[in-house]
Amino acid sequence: MSYSVSFPGGTVQYFFEKKLESLPVITNGRRTIAVTDANVHTLYGSLFDPFETIVLPAGEAYKNMKSVNYITDQLIQMKADRNTVLVGIGGGVVTDIAGFASSIYMRGISFGFVPTTLLAMVDAAIGGKNGVNFGLHKNMLGTIRQPEFILFDTDFLQTLPQQEWSNGFAEVIKYGCIFDSFLFEALLENSLAFYQTDQAALKQIIEKSVTWKNKTVQEDESERGVRKLLNFGHTVGHAVEKQLEMPHGYAVSIGMLIACRLSEKICSLQPQVTETLRKLLVRYHLPTEVSFDPQTTMQLIQMDKKRNDDKIDFILLETIGKARIETISFNLIEETLIEYLHAGDH
Repeated sequence: MSYSVSFPGGTVQYFFEKKLESLPVITNGRRTIAVTDANVHTLYGSLFDPFETIVLPAGEAYKNMKSVNYITDQLIQMKADRNTVLVGIGGGVVTDIAGFASSIYMRGISFGFVPTTLLAMVDAAIGGKNGVNFGLHKNMLGTIRQPEFILFDTDFLQTLPQQEWSNGFAEVIKYGCIFDSFLFEALLENSLAFYQTDQAALKQIIEKSVTWKNKTVQEDESERGVRKLLNFGHTVGHAVEKQLEMPHGYAVSIGMLIACRLSEKICSLQPQVTETLRKLLVRYHLPTEVSFDPQTTMQLIQMDKKRNDDKIDFILLETIGKARIETISFNLIEETLIEYLHAGDH
């Protein structure tokens, strides 16, 4: 199955049934340069034989301007021109760096993605946000520019470590929380092991996630309004992720629970909803208890791009399937963080 989606910034082709071998057809025989990381290249080296390939070190620690400079240097050495297509083949770190590098090389060349992790397939590779971290500031430098195509080859998931499955499901759970109570119920009824063994169900979950993200980005590509809803669990999550150097989805899991506690105070969210979410996160092997320093966490939150003086746009839940944007004070967030840490939730 394939289809295209139009955004203000361009049209993206989505390929759900094709394999990496189809790439030369998708790029219409244009010169294609792949960007990947050492982990993916080690596991799937032979698949890269048809392409000129730039290999980056693996990990969030390398999602920075140094990696962008390295890609740029390689592209210059390879004499890449404006007709070259750059293809990020990897997890969210690779797709973010590749998307950003292609957005600025020669003021912009075509690019596409082949996400190889569940997290990248359901979230990171979709929506046109491409960027890198700068010091402690997550995604501080970047562009909003849509890829030409995204190829979903689920064969790559066969080598995905167990932790990475959970990491990806945090974002799927997020979509259920903010948009789709039916998706939330399906996740409650099933399990991680079920989706790992049932290819059809897994593909359905991926396509559903892609649809929700695309729908939101179509309405608000530059994140002035409804796209902010996708940040549910991320304001605290990003700060915890940076501080503890934990996987993105794990940190979002903690962030979603803390967002629910704030939602109980501001939106009258029922406490049993928070408890149902906690059980669901455990079901998908995601953490619900973690210790962090509230002062450091607040310092990181105050650096967030969404801040506005002493307040910040925060995503809260009214109920499962319905979220809203609320501007809340840093003091209220700090108070809730301390309550979380003292309540024995950690």
